[in-house]
Amino acid sequence: MTELATLRYSGKNYELPVVVGTQNEAAVDISKLRSQSGLITLDNGYGNTGSCSSSITYVDGEKGVLKYRGYLIEVLATKSTFVETAYLLIFGDLPTTSQLAEFRKLLMQHEFIHEDMRHHFDGFPPNAPPMAILSAMMNAVGCFEPVFMQADDDEYFMEPAARLMSKIRTIAAASYRKSLGKPLIYPRSKLRYVENFLHMLFSKPYEPYEADEAVVQALDKLLILHADHEQNCSTSTVRMVASSQANLYASVAAGVCALWGPLHGGANVAVIDMLSELVESGQKLDKFVERVKNRDEGVRLMGFGHRVYKNFDPRAKIIKESCHRLLDKLGIEDPLLDIAMQLEEVALKDPYFIERKLYPNVDYYSGIIMRALGIPTDMFTVIFAIGRLPGWIAHWREVHTNDSGRIDRPRQIYVGHTAREYLPIEDRG
Repeated sequence: MTELATLRYSGKNYELPVVVGTQNEAAVDISKLRSQSGLITLDNGYGNTGSCSSSITYVDGEKGVLKYRGYLIEVLATKSTFVETAYLLIFGDLPTTSQLAEFRKLLMQHEFIHEDMRHHFDGFPPNAPPMAILSAMMNAVGCFEPVFMQADDDEYFMEPAARLMSKIRTIAAASYRKSLGKPLIYPRSKLRYVENFLHMLFSKPYEPYEADEAVVQALDKLLILHADHEQNCSTSTVRMVASSQANLYASVAAGVCALWGPLHGGANVAVIDMLSELVESGQKLDKFVERVKNRDEGVRLMGFGHRVYKNFDPRAKIIKESCHRLLDKLGIEDPLLDIAMQLEEVALKDPYFIERKLYPNVDYYSGIIMRALGIPTDMFTVIFAIGRLPGWIAHWREVHTNDSGRIDRPRQIYVGHTAREYLPIEDRG
């Protein structure tokens, strides 16, 4: 029997069904509240609103738990690869040997973009942000493959999913090289997914880039950690656009635009900027922390706290360990890592941050890893987009295979003017 929650308003009781998920999350179903009572709910920023039911990713912010399709992120980051994890997210299960081989084959076959697309890069100014180019080109690539624009046939979805996952690397690398005025580099089919991306990013026409295995593994793990994260801003954007029956390419391009925002995908850049300023200024960390606590204008502790996690972000623990291993393996001494560790130690001993449950999040160390890999800050969010793409594809597919789905259309509480009299322009002063 379905449990009910009772809402009392204007002398009447309204019975609302309680929906319980597979992890025992309970939600009040308010879908019929307006028709029954005339009420809607108000939740600025959707901080306590479930916009959908999904079987892709589970987050328990209180306990610091993240699962993809039921698998703990700690397990996937240790035992899986990005390509295998992408398959899991999109299709629901870890691939068999033959399924993974087929997926990898498709990734290899579709790594080239249409030659005419290379000319599109010429239309952007030299200083165009790589994320701007990525968004435009992700939308454009669908125009060269109209047969895959909608990808409604779920049985044959592997090919359009692989096409998009493969081409985003090529477009991302070309976007970066365009911003530097460097020639575009063709992919090499014999290279693995991450290795191929690094080749297109850093190779020279006369000198191919040979990636250190530690670099490949570090970036692969970074992509796994970013592959999905429930109903965040960009994923919710992809789902909302998909709900209008927009094609996969348009929906993903919208997700790129949402990710571009500094409060979402640009957070790790803000961490690097903060750490760089601390190193250059020589400011004492305890003094900086006091300024943060006093909320001095323009002073914020970036990379701490999370909208969902009220405990340690499980991805932060993994990425911190990965960061140490990578820098040790490459023999890199980064003053930003030193100051980051010192700042973390100071903050985690301070009652101010402990009481507010402000712990390091995934952005705190990810920028340091990307610096070690030689990736510039204006490419950080692009790397994030490559990692998040499997999640976006999975959510697009979930929306399109939901027979009962309808277009997303939030309500609002209007707080503007009521009736106003129109004045001719000569009477407006």
